[in-house]
Amino acid sequence: MANQRYPLKINVGFFFNLPIGSYRDIHFDFAELHLPPDLDVTNLSGKVHISRTPQGLLFEGKFDALAPAECVRCLESFSQPLKSEFSEVYAYKSYSFTESGLYIPEDGNIDLSPIVREYLMLEYPIKPLCKVDCQGLCVVCGENLNLKTCEHQARIMIE
Repeated sequence: MANQRYPLKINVGFFFNLPIGSYRDIHFDFAELHLPPDLDVTNLSGKVHISRTPQGLLFEGKFDALAPAECVRCLESFSQPLKSEFSEVYAYKSYSFTESGLYIPEDGNIDLSPIVREYLMLEYPIKPLCKVDCQGLCVVCGENLNLKTCEHQARIMIE
């Protein structure tokens, strides 16, 4: 069972005694999850493939989630699908940082929440759309044109 306070925390201490090339797959599945400080997602599912290398542990992850969003055209709330993949190396020693500055702490516990959050946020669109063909709002009366055609749009179509 996952730690309720740190649901994406993994103990990788057992890797120290395994030979180079050893690996494990860890699966995650959460109906709802808060990724501090500001990302709430639903239906988070994913997998992390952890491999032991001479430099440290290679984490290769794939995650899918739904995040709350507001359409920039019609201003309706919807669930934005997010998909992310990442590959990060956690170094064995704190003085031999990798490019990303990640290392394995002495207690062997790695919290993937910051990395998963970061990669999901990178996939979040700048201008989220509820659907590709969203009609938006009428510029005159503000009617949602996905739901009905207002009198202003009817006039434009006739002219």
